[in-house]
Amino acid sequence: MEERLQKYLANCGVASRRKAEELIMQGKVQVNGEVVTELGTKIDPSKDKVVYNGKEVKEPQEYVYILLNKPIDYVTTAKDQFNRQSVLDLVKVKQRVVPVGRLDMYTSGALILTNDGDFVYKVTHPKHEIEKTYTVTISGIINNDSVEKLRKGVQIEDYITRPAKVKILKTDTEKNRSRLEITIHEGKNRQVRKMCEAIGHKVIALHRSKIAGIGVKDIELGKWRYLKDREIQELLKNK
Repeated sequence: MEERLQKYLANCGVASRRKAEELIMQGKVQVNGEVVTELGTKIDPSKDKVVYNGKEVKEPQEYVYILLNKPIDYVTTAKDQFNRQSVLDLVKVKQRVVPVGRLDMYTSGALILTNDGDFVYKVTHPKHEIEKTYTVTISGIINNDSVEKLRKGVQIEDYITRPAKVKILKTDTEKNRSRLEITIHEGKNRQVRKMCEAIGHKVIALHRSKIAGIGVKDIELGKWRYLKDREIQELLKNK
């Protein structure tokens, strides 16, 4: 049965579907010995040989879904030009997994990894609103007016953030800092940091505590576990 090349690459865990499209357009994928750059290309996995990065791409035997409690100082890319530590160094499995979305190097917390390309596509697509909850330590003592601004949406560069759930967890006048819980549905680059900066507070520490209500409270930093079936279904709900 034929299927689009980018979907096949995603299903094989090479990359997300959107990233797979980029790889194809960059001429990094071969089908039966020929470089393919056309996104409309269809292949028959039972007959055609697909090669990426010098290695034949084959569909995985089984899909895995992993929840990692990411420490800071780890990047969420497979390769890094500065040879920094990758989250893939922490997750040692036989399957070739990729992160579902990203956390910047200085943010800790919940990160999902999988070899299921369709799952990555569904969970990360902008139209699918998945709640992400963060614990944020910021400089200064935040006031209710600033909290209300975060809740309603703030200007970040060329867009206004969508309404967010915001709760003050603690204020420390001695250290002149505050701790918040912020829940958003968007996934803009460094969004929570930029939201706090927009109201005049610098982020000191940022931790993603939950994705779609699935938390990492019981997972030690740098450790991981497999997602349960009900958790996978929760992530895919209404997608």
